[in-house]
Amino acid sequence: MGATVLVSAISAAFGVALLTATGYIATLLRADPYYGDSETLTVVIGILSVLLVAVAVYVGAIVTANTFATIVAGRTRHIALMRLIGASARSQRAEVARQGLVVGALGAFTGLVAGTLLCIAAVPLLDRVVGVNTHYVVAGPALLLPATAVALTTWVAAWAGSRRVLSVTPLQAIGGAVESSREEVADRPGRNGVSFALLGVGVLLLAGGVVVGFITPLGVVVAFFGGLLSFTGLTLAAPLVMPRLLKLTGRAFGGSAPARLAAENALRYPERSSRMAIGVVMGVALVTMFAVAAESTKALVTASGGGEIDDTFAGMMDSFAAVMMALVAVSAVIAAVGLVNLLTIGVVQRRRELGLLRALGLTGSQVRRLVLLEATHVTVTALVFGLVLGVGYGWVGAQSLLGAVQIPPAWLTPTFVVPAVPWPAVLVVIAATAVLTLVAAVVPTRLATRVVPVAALAE
Repeated sequence: MGATVLVSAISAAFGVALLTATGYIATLLRADPYYGDSETLTVVIGILSVLLVAVAVYVGAIVTANTFATIVAGRTRHIALMRLIGASARSQRAEVARQGLVVGALGAFTGLVAGTLLCIAAVPLLDRVVGVNTHYVVAGPALLLPATAVALTTWVAAWAGSRRVLSVTPLQAIGGAVESSREEVADRPGRNGVSFALLGVGVLLLAGGVVVGFITPLGVVVAFFGGLLSFTGLTLAAPLVMPRLLKLTGRAFGGSAPARLAAENALRYPERSSRMAIGVVMGVALVTMFAVAAESTKALVTASGGGEIDDTFAGMMDSFAAVMMALVAVSAVIAAVGLVNLLTIGVVQRRRELGLLRALGLTGSQVRRLVLLEATHVTVTALVFGLVLGVGYGWVGAQSLLGAVQIPPAWLTPTFVVPAVPWPAVLVVIAATAVLTLVAAVVPTRLATRVVPVAALAE
């Protein structure tokens, strides 16, 4: 539960920082004689503030739901024992949901306090850097919104992640952690149908956002919901999609016993592997999306100016992009916490499996390599998939937001945005993902090598 508290705290602090950053930027723009009268820029800043807070809450909810789903799978035996002595499935699920509410509220309050104090300290420093005195007030009732949203969504995410409780039977009291098999995942016409329906509607809304964006910047709101629905559809369909991608990645790591086992584990328990991968996909896609959107905007302004860009506008764009990238990078941290937590929980729940492998002859170093390869497969596959999604979402976001905006100095509409990929930012994402793999695998590999075959098989 500690990781869930941390995710909730980061999400709440993330929301506070986003509201403060966008409010501070809006204050700077209003004080600027060149851009202060631009109602369009004010609308754009307000839209970004709301949408980015929603993104933070969404990221935290996905990670929390996946964490609770994995925890419930590990509690299968305990839940079955409670069912055996008379507890109902609904009461057990309500207990899990209450735990989600408690840890969500605790994390949200911690994040609210920490984020507010950090922003209060940061505003004077920003004033010194910019060279103005904005007198911007950080503390306000609006900061309660992200904390409240995080607490409630953690509660809902715990409820959603615990749906498997309803299918646990008393007979499973003799078993251990139970994850759905490949056949069980494929045999879910209802859930699979909903996932593909959400994906289809999301894609249509993304296209609609681009069209509406030629008329008003509010097209980005339509595109936002399109991105939300399409990614939710991908998340629900992840057990069908991600394991196959993970297996393709696994083929590039040789044919040794640990490598083959790591590749096959993705297909054997597709839900577990997809939960670990989808969080990283989300983090990489978000960071890439904002990097591509910012770079595409700069390229558009440069092309509009005949190959030159106004220094004031360029400085504003760079500052805005830097702030937004720094804030959105926090979502990648949330995803990293989720990956570390899920890998650790997975190793704890697979003690019998790892003990059996040791009893069959695998050495401690081979077991350690197995866990490391599983983490590597997840991060490499999620990196490539996230980069592709990020470029697509970034272009749609920029086009739907700027299609009706008159870009200086040409001031012409409609505006057509050509996607531009910021390769330095992409290289940073790749390097950060490599570091994430190593960090995420430290605790699980240590736990895996400490498994004693006899003790593990006796559990």
